[in-house]
Amino acid sequence: MAKGSKILIIDDEEDLRENLKYVFESEGYVVQLAEDGVKGLKALENFSPDLIILDLNMPNMGGIEFYQKICVQDMPRFPVFVLTARANMEKLFKDFNVDGFMAKPFGITELSREVGCVIDKKSIRGGFSETSGPKKVFIVENDPVFSGAMGIALLNKGFSVNLAQSGSEAIERISKDIPDVVCVKMDLADMAGDIVIQKLKRMTKTSGVRTILYVKNVGENEEITDKIQTKEGISKFVMISSEIALIEAIEDLLK
Repeated sequence: MAKGSKILIIDDEEDLRENLKYVFESEGYVVQLAEDGVKGLKALENFSPDLIILDLNMPNMGGIEFYQKICVQDMPRFPVFVLTARANMEKLFKDFNVDGFMAKPFGITELSREVGCVIDKKSIRGGFSETSGPKKVFIVENDPVFSGAMGIALLNKGFSVNLAQSGSEAIERISKDIPDVVCVKMDLADMAGDIVIQKLKRMTKTSGVRTILYVKNVGENEEITDKIQTKEGISKFVMISSEIALIEAIEDLLK
């Protein structure tokens, strides 16, 4: 934890604000409080935080409007850690670029640990798993037949496998258990695969994870290859016709 780092906490629950202030100040942070987005913007006139802890559901000005007002070209001017009800998760992952998140209710000790991870980037060692066990592969694919075949093939090769059908589900789960490789289908239902990867790269905890973006039906997608390969955060882009090609890309990335 970087002592002296500044945190702005914006939440309409007074007891929670005060408890968080006490905990973070006892850990050496400099803390300011605001009860809604309006007062949060006012605080930013004289306070430049290293992190904003932002509740989404507040009166007067909620977290979504506050977030929009501190953005320049869709990116917030300060790192943001969002507190949100689980019902807001899909919108959070689709529309926001944040450094971390936590669903209410949560434990303050857990929040403190996550905030410390975001602020103190020196505590991050590359973003992928450091265990000596099987390599972890996370597949984000909305075709259950293909993802099932991929899962079985990877398990047979000794990998540990997790699956998700949407980008929002994947981001939430990946942030809790960082894999060695994330494979993301380009055309997901809730958001494009390259956007999922960009959001993972934006979050401190997952910024170092290796990623593969893939498309199927090769003949229909050849024209997008050059454009996609230049996008930030994509370790490898592959065009596949079967799970074999994707497995080969995973193995090549892990060499």
